[in-house]
Amino acid sequence: MINAATGAEALFSFKRRFPCRTISGHKLMSTATSRPEVVPLRAVRPARHWATALEVLLVYAGILLYIWRWQFTYPHAWMALLAVVLASHIAHRDTLRGLGMAFDGLRASASTILPLAVAVYVPAVVYGLASGRLALIAPGRHALRSFASYLIWCAFQQYVAQSYFHCRLMSLITNRHVSSMVVALLFGATHIPNPILMIATTLGGFVLAEVFARHRNIWPLALAHAAGGFLIAALSPASLIHHMRVGPGYFFYGLH
Repeated sequence: MINAATGAEALFSFKRRFPCRTISGHKLMSTATSRPEVVPLRAVRPARHWATALEVLLVYAGILLYIWRWQFTYPHAWMALLAVVLASHIAHRDTLRGLGMAFDGLRASASTILPLAVAVYVPAVVYGLASGRLALIAPGRHALRSFASYLIWCAFQQYVAQSYFHCRLMSLITNRHVSSMVVALLFGATHIPNPILMIATTLGGFVLAEVFARHRNIWPLALAHAAGGFLIAALSPASLIHHMRVGPGYFFYGLH
C-alpha cells in the first residue's frame, strides 16, 4: 500500500516533470528550446480592452465624418465602414445570437419594449388626431412601402447601435446602465443639430439599449423605433424637424 507521504512525493515529482498550463491566473508558454515563459493573463485583457476601445472610437469617428463630410465627398465611404464592422464581427467571433439577430430573446424583448411603446405612442396618436395632424385613413400601397423601407432602415440603425456598439461597450463596461447611457449619447449625437431628434434618440436610445442589455434581440426594438419615428415625423413642426434631416442637411432644408 502507498501511504500519504509517498503519494504526495510522487504527485510533486509528476508536477515538476509535467507542469500545468495555468497556475494562479498565469498562462505558461514554452518551446522545445526554451524554458516555460509565464505570461500574466492580466496583461492580455487590458491590451484587448484598449484595442476594442480604439476600434469603437475609430468606427464612431468614421460615422460622424460620413454624416458631416464624406457623404458629399466620398458617398460610397459607408461601404468601407460597414466592411470594418463586419470584419470586427469575424475578429471577435460574434454569433447571430450574441448580436441579437437570431430568434433567441425575441419574445422577451417584444414583451418588454412593445408595451412601453404602446404606453407612449397611444397618447401621441390621440393628440395627433385631436390636433388634426393625424387622420384615420386606410393605408395605401405607398404608405405601406414607405413604412417597410423605414423599418428596414431602423433595423439597420439598431444593428449598428446595439449589435455592434453596445456589444463592444458591454465588453468594456461592466455596469449595464452605464453602457446603455453611452450608447444613447452616441446615438443622440449622430442626430446633431436636429433638436427634436437629438432628444428623442437619446431618451429612446437609452430605453432600447436597456432592453437589449437584458433581452438580446434587435427586431422588436426596430419595430418600436420605426413606429416612433413615423409619429415624430408626423407630429413635429416642420420648422424644427426639417424632414428628419441631420448633419449639414439640416441647414440646407428649404433652400432648394
